[in-house]
Amino acid sequence: MQGAQILNVARQLEQTFRSGGRLYACGNGGSACDAMHLVEELVARYKRDRPGLPAHHLMDASTLTCWSNDYEYATAFQRQVRTLMRPGDALVAISTSGNSPNILLAAEAAIEAGGWCLGLTGETGGKLDSLASVTLKAPSSATERIQEGHITIIHLLCELLEEMLFGEGASV
Repeated sequence: MQGAQILNVARQLEQTFRSGGRLYACGNGGSACDAMHLVEELVARYKRDRPGLPAHHLMDASTLTCWSNDYEYATAFQRQVRTLMRPGDALVAISTSGNSPNILLAAEAAIEAGGWCLGLTGETGGKLDSLASVTLKAPSSATERIQEGHITIIHLLCELLEEMLFGEGASV
C-alpha cells in the first residue's frame, strides 16, 4: 500500500462529497467497529471544527437483526445498499480476508447502484479485490495487523478530506 493510493482515494471521496454524494460503510466484527469509527469521524469531526459530511454506517442493530431474522444475514448489507445508495455514492467495504460473503454482496450492490466501492482488505485482497472499484490492502495476513492498518488508513483519509474540503482556501 502506498501513500499515492491513499491520496487518490481521498481525492475520489472528495469528489463524491463535492458532488452531493454520500458515503456508506460496512464490515463484520472489528471491521464493523472500523466502519462506525470512519463514519463518526466524518459526521462529527476528526481534527477540525467543520460541517459534517454525509456518511452512514450500515450497522444499525434493528435493521440487521430484522433482515437477518426474516431472510438471512448474508444479504443484510446488500439490502441496505440497494435501498440507500444512489449513483455517485461511495461504499467503504471492510473485510480483513476480502472474502466475507455479506461484504462481497454489498460491494456488488454498490456498483449495480451506480456508486463506487472502496475495499479495505489484507494483503491478498481476496475476492473483494476484483469487485471493488479501488482496494487498499494492509500489508499483512494477520487479522490484528490488518485492522491496525485499516484504522491508520481511515485516519489518513479523514485528515486528507478535512484538508481538501475545509482547509485554507477550500470550498465545499
